[in-house]
Amino acid sequence: MRSGFACFVGRPNAGKSTLTNALVGSKIAIASAKPQTTRHIVRGIRNTADSQLILVDTPGLHRPRTLLGERLNDLVYQTWSEVDVIGVCLPASQRIGPGDTYLVGEIAKLDKVPKLVALATKSDLVSKARLAQHLLKIASLEEELGIRWEAIIPVSALTGDQVDDVAAELVALLPEGPALFPEDTLTDEPTETRIAELIREAVLEGVDDELPHSVAVVIDEMGQREGRPADRPLLDIFASMVVERDSQKGIIIGHRGERLKAVGTAARLQIAELVGMPVHLDLHVKVLKDWQRSPKYLDRLGF
Repeated sequence: MRSGFACFVGRPNAGKSTLTNALVGSKIAIASAKPQTTRHIVRGIRNTADSQLILVDTPGLHRPRTLLGERLNDLVYQTWSEVDVIGVCLPASQRIGPGDTYLVGEIAKLDKVPKLVALATKSDLVSKARLAQHLLKIASLEEELGIRWEAIIPVSALTGDQVDDVAAELVALLPEGPALFPEDTLTDEPTETRIAELIREAVLEGVDDELPHSVAVVIDEMGQREGRPADRPLLDIFASMVVERDSQKGIIIGHRGERLKAVGTAARLQIAELVGMPVHLDLHVKVLKDWQRSPKYLDRLGF
């Protein structure tokens, strides 16, 4: 039996969260093209008869402009130093740039460097010739950055191509040991947190770049409605979307509340699938001025 922790790193939109979800076989981490969509460490768990691979989804490393940014970066370095394997996501559809080499260089500076696997994500988006070039460039990073790849694997989380190969390689690099979670567990994240993340994902769909950093979602109240027939349960959820400025509140609500309604519909469908019953979702937007810079607000919002 092998068991242990792995995490994926890469620039925003490198395919980290989508790959986590593909490996676990269930939607655990929210995926969006916006930077900083992942804020909490989400552990997705892939169980087999002889292994347990625990996937840790971290925020992306970035130049912090707020106290929230600093706290998220601290979380990243802490996670890197505690996992057994790091999968470095280098999308085949993008050239390897300074952001990628900076990221790998930061990992190389750790006192104890975990085993490294290079993942050429989004392999379905490029030709075989372009993919071959990309893999050669990834291989050259060993000498350039003084690191060692245990493997270099092209993968497409979208089509499922080589997802199982990634899982097999990560598991092979884990230490021998007993399972760390019950074998039917997919994630150790509370349902309430996952619901808040699904609402946040719905908010981020199709909005300006300034908004992702500034939106937090808080579940104010949640519970099954009383007096319903046993075969027709309904889950009531009251949630607040917290932003920093009135202008951002306007973006989320939209013209005559149409955007807020669309957010509610999209989130409600995802949440109903997660909890296995119909959902009544009541959404409100609150303004907490500059909450990302306030220790008091960050603590209150769980960061």
